Amino acid sequence: MDAEFRSEIREWLAGNLAGEFAGLRGLGGPGREHEAFEERLAWDRHLAAAGWSCVGWPAEHGGRGLTLEQQVIFHEEYARANAPARVSHVGQELLGPTLIALGTDAQRRRFLPRIVAVDELWCQGYSEPDAGSDLAAVATAATLDGDEWVLRGQKVWTSLATVADWCFVLARTEPGSKRHRGLSYLLVPMRQPGVEVRPIRQLTGTSEFNEVFFDGARTAADLVVGEPGEGWAVAMATLGFERGVATLGQQVGFRRELTALTELARSNGSIDDPVIADRLARAWMGLEVMRAHAVRTLGDTAPGVAEVSKLVWANWHRDLGELAMAVCGPSSLPAGGDADEWQRLFLFSRADTIYGGSNEIQRNIIAERVLGLPRGYRP
Repeated sequence: MDAEFRSEIREWLAGNLAGEFAGLRGLGGPGREHEAFEERLAWDRHLAAAGWSCVGWPAEHGGRGLTLEQQVIFHEEYARANAPARVSHVGQELLGPTLIALGTDAQRRRFLPRIVAVDELWCQGYSEPDAGSDLAAVATAATLDGDEWVLRGQKVWTSLATVADWCFVLARTEPGSKRHRGLSYLLVPMRQPGVEVRPIRQLTGTSEFNEVFFDGARTAADLVVGEPGEGWAVAMATLGFERGVATLGQQVGFRRELTALTELARSNGSIDDPVIADRLARAWMGLEVMRAHAVRTLGDTAPGVAEVSKLVWANWHRDLGELAMAVCGPSSLPAGGDADEWQRLFLFSRADTIYGGSNEIQRNIIAERVLGLPRGYRP
């Protein structure tokens, strides 16, 4: 059955990544979200019309109800086809599953069909300038004014905020509360007075990350997921979905990068350097370990599993960027040279160990919640 499904999605992708969509192969993704955005949006809607969006969602919510194994197959085949990065992944992979698990019936009716059809795009309002990866330290505040929440504060590193219609925002709704208490998970429209988005220019020259300022922005009182003041648990559930089966598709992309880098090392002779040859071999072994860990823990929600996965892939990918510079040698130094693509990998992969929870935060969580070590000092 799964072999038939693999053939089905492989044939569909081969037949549809053609014509107007043929030139989209390999476009988009981290550090490259600016590439052919409108065309990739059209591709996402094409997928949706054929029933290939939200494949893991239950059928009653517009998905395909695929098993975990079938979801893995879908993401792997999508990556093997070198299909373009999805512009709708925040809504489809993060918010949608959160609403299915924890939202109200009214919230599901309002938002899920539009996510499935790629009619509305989402971004994530978590990190803040004075909080970083310490999510419990957020200070953006929301107060109830009649039948609306009024937001004031700032978020940062908000991917795709310039194109998003909505943002799920972790805000402090109980004045004087600290850490995990008093936070609420709000659904906030982005296209309204009181919301300002400022792109952040990155080392790569692109600006997919943004600052978002809320100055009197409003959202309806019933657009809080879970109970007011209990947003921490909802936010953690969303992060769990972020590190789900799609990571196996991500690893197919990693393998493609490693294969291309190995071929470059052979063509330019750098593989004859025993140090580089050893690093390439270790990168291959690391990728095999990464996949084995991902398959072994698929669907496992035990404390520490998601954090270990994040540490494994983020550090491996950062190290691959450093290895790419060693393989390229002097050609990696000048801007605009032959190594542009590898320079982008090196520069953007510096962020891998920061976004989605920094290395330090992941290790603290493992130490405290899995190993039972004493908590570190927090002011």
